[in-house]
Amino acid sequence: MALRGDYSGPFDPDVSLASFSRQTLAHLLREYLLNGHLQDRVGLPLVAKRFGGDAYLRFSIEEWMGASPIYSLRMQRALNFEGHDVGTVFKNLQLDIGAPQQFMDFQFRLDSPEYGEFWLPHCGALLDVEPFGEEHVKLMCHDIEDPTFDATAAATHPCMKMRPIHRPPRVPAGRYPHCRWAVFIGDEAEPYEQHPNLEIVQQSQLATVPIVEPDGNAEPGGWDDYAGRFDPHAQPEDFSHGALLKILQEAAVQSHLLARAFLLCAAQRLDDSAAMELGEAQWTGIAALSADRIQAALGIEGDDIEAVAKAFQLHPCFHPRTYVDFRVEITGPESARISIGDCPALEEGDAYSWFAGLAATSHRALDAIAGSVNRRARCHAVENPAGARLAWDVRIDRTAQPQEPPQELKLAQISRGAAFEFEQRRKLRA
Repeated sequence: MALRGDYSGPFDPDVSLASFSRQTLAHLLREYLLNGHLQDRVGLPLVAKRFGGDAYLRFSIEEWMGASPIYSLRMQRALNFEGHDVGTVFKNLQLDIGAPQQFMDFQFRLDSPEYGEFWLPHCGALLDVEPFGEEHVKLMCHDIEDPTFDATAAATHPCMKMRPIHRPPRVPAGRYPHCRWAVFIGDEAEPYEQHPNLEIVQQSQLATVPIVEPDGNAEPGGWDDYAGRFDPHAQPEDFSHGALLKILQEAAVQSHLLARAFLLCAAQRLDDSAAMELGEAQWTGIAALSADRIQAALGIEGDDIEAVAKAFQLHPCFHPRTYVDFRVEITGPESARISIGDCPALEEGDAYSWFAGLAATSHRALDAIAGSVNRRARCHAVENPAGARLAWDVRIDRTAQPQEPPQELKLAQISRGAAFEFEQRRKLRA
């Protein structure tokens, strides 16, 4: 069967990420990584409003410290580049949700296994916060980055350090590149001590969900893993079809792990109900933004029920399928059914995930996805669905009052990343 370059044709109930070409998967990977990066643009303003400005800082730090060491090691296993040197750290950064390529334009120089440098000619995150003043810049580029960069590096080697050569606030104004960092193996007498929340997140179903192993390559060319030497200019187009499938689904795991560590912070500061409330709001905002971007990336046209169903099928929040048993079917001219079967996402047993808020009722995040395609589409819970744990009928009612875009979407749209346009910098590697 021919691989798809986009999803502009008819709805296919059996479509999957594996249905798309290498070039399309490479583009989708950039979207998935940016999606995960922007979920904090929704969540952190909500934290500041609910818990105060100081909590904004602590949530930012504890979220990344509780998630990045887990997903860094998972990506190493997935692409067969487990190691303890600087090159291994750089490979992780090239595939990290905190460093979506182009929006966070990391460039690298590896001098030896023990020392290297990276710099950012373009930092979308910096450009987002600079208009708010030097205090906000220092909060992100000093107070948050210092502990979280080391937490990511220490997943590879307990004594790995990341230290700024220069960083914002930019002096003189407009300094280029935006920042430059040294990465090196430091004093073995001072190993990094990970945050205690890391152990809690490691005990989740999500942290141990199997890495997806595609059945071969549906298209020739590219690297099947990243076991070879570090390439400072590596792009998604360098990887094989099978490798891209693994990276994409691990990118989705990264997003869920960050959400889990984020909501754990809320429960620890208040209670589980606060985590559930924050989770619903964060998911609603990023769900709407990602649905908009996925439609554009895959050429999904129109606002009929097929377009709505396609947006649900490829939305990153319902991947990997090994974690979320998610299905979509068309049930009528203006109706579809989405369902979730028994799966690890519904078996976490706590309040620290977006899925913890799902029940046999409506949910704003689901309506946000449907409404991004057609503002008169809404999701209605199905009682006792056959063959599924939870299900919703998605119906377009042409006489209904249109949905207003969720307020949480507006938080995400403050970031330049919401409208960021990727470019293809490299042809597919043979």
